[in-house]
Amino acid sequence: MAQERRGEWGSRLGFILAAAGSAVGLGNVWKFPYITGENGGGLFVIIYLICIAFVGLPIMIGEVMLGRMTQRAPVGAFTKLAGETSPWRGVGWIGVAAGFVILSYYSVVAGWALDYTLIAARGEMSSGDPAAMAERFGEVAGDGLGATLWHVAFMGLSVAIVIGGVQKGVEIAARVLMPLLFAMFVALLIYATRLEGFSRGFEFVFGFHTDKLGPGSVLEALGHSFFTLSVGMGAMLTYGSYLKRDDDIVGASVAIALLDTAVALLACLVLFPITFTYGMEPAAGPSLVFTNIPMAFAQLPGSTIWAVTFFLLLVFAALTSAISLLEVTASYFIDERGWSRSVAVPVCGAAIVLLGIPSALTASSETFGAGMEASFIGMSWFDLFDYVSSNWMLPLCGLGISVFAAWRLGDPERRAQFEAGSKLGRIAGLYLTWLGVLRWLVPVGIGLIMLHALGVFG
Repeated sequence: MAQERRGEWGSRLGFILAAAGSAVGLGNVWKFPYITGENGGGLFVIIYLICIAFVGLPIMIGEVMLGRMTQRAPVGAFTKLAGETSPWRGVGWIGVAAGFVILSYYSVVAGWALDYTLIAARGEMSSGDPAAMAERFGEVAGDGLGATLWHVAFMGLSVAIVIGGVQKGVEIAARVLMPLLFAMFVALLIYATRLEGFSRGFEFVFGFHTDKLGPGSVLEALGHSFFTLSVGMGAMLTYGSYLKRDDDIVGASVAIALLDTAVALLACLVLFPITFTYGMEPAAGPSLVFTNIPMAFAQLPGSTIWAVTFFLLLVFAALTSAISLLEVTASYFIDERGWSRSVAVPVCGAAIVLLGIPSALTASSETFGAGMEASFIGMSWFDLFDYVSSNWMLPLCGLGISVFAAWRLGDPERRAQFEAGSKLGRIAGLYLTWLGVLRWLVPVGIGLIMLHALGVFG
């Protein structure tokens, strides 16, 4: 089979928007607000920002660098740099597998958001009764057949975009969805500033709170800095492989991290003022978005419009991340197996749909996110996939990328890659600072994440 011509970004802005779209997802709008609430806000947010700057961002630069210098997806990149028989190829395989596994259950949650968008559009969130809202979430999350159908629908949207290619599919989608996502956030933020709970919500997010902070909070912030920036799953390496040789990877990576962090903080500044205004608990956990927020929207003037806007925003955020994960999986078969995009994307999408069905069938609102009824080693498939990917696959791949970029690459070539096309990358001392962090601080941080996953710290 003839090798399909590799895609290439149409512009630097297209890459930044697409990569930021990969990073901006459910982790920002759904997960970060609820873990911030569980850990008391304030100092937890500061620790998270430090983790982004000194762990997540350095790995992202290294990951994009490996993609740009090889012009290959994860497996091909390590094969080209280390050889066909090198164990380093395993790092690439972990990245591909992580993207495959994460998307299988990620699309289930995105499917819930699609379902909630339709529910909101029908005006069925007009009741602010807590019991009714909790029951509604139970119906959505606990309906295995319905969750499966929405999972299939969401994956269908992802396939339809990725099959169009890098410029005509992924980049166009990013150029449309990302501005829409930010516009929706700004509209919701303007409304949130008018609520009586805004000052309390702002203080909760940025005040110096330590009452709920513990060692586990630090490790949770560290772990989430991986998930939110899409590092360790091959997405940034794959997207980096579509860059031109002289594109600025340092400046672009900083811009992506800033956009991703801005969305996470915007989500908190939208959700917590609503939560405090209507006397709800900020530490509501994973159900914050699907139970608390609908209760609040039901009490707002124009509740239907605001609810539809919010859940459509959630869908867009999920979609921009999903297309990057699907691209990682499909790019392996396009690059390494010579498949055409028109074959690789639907086949990979169908395989992910099948793998995600057990997660759709076993998720439930009562135990969501906390180790659900047993289907394997005391967890549901949903929780098992989340646990394995977040605590093992992403850290292992991130560790492999950081060690390879910091120790395996030769210094002249690595420095040239770091500085190519980048005014920021040529700032005196920045390269050596990045290299030192990648060599010493990042592996320690990843080691702590993995020890925490083993329960070493309780």
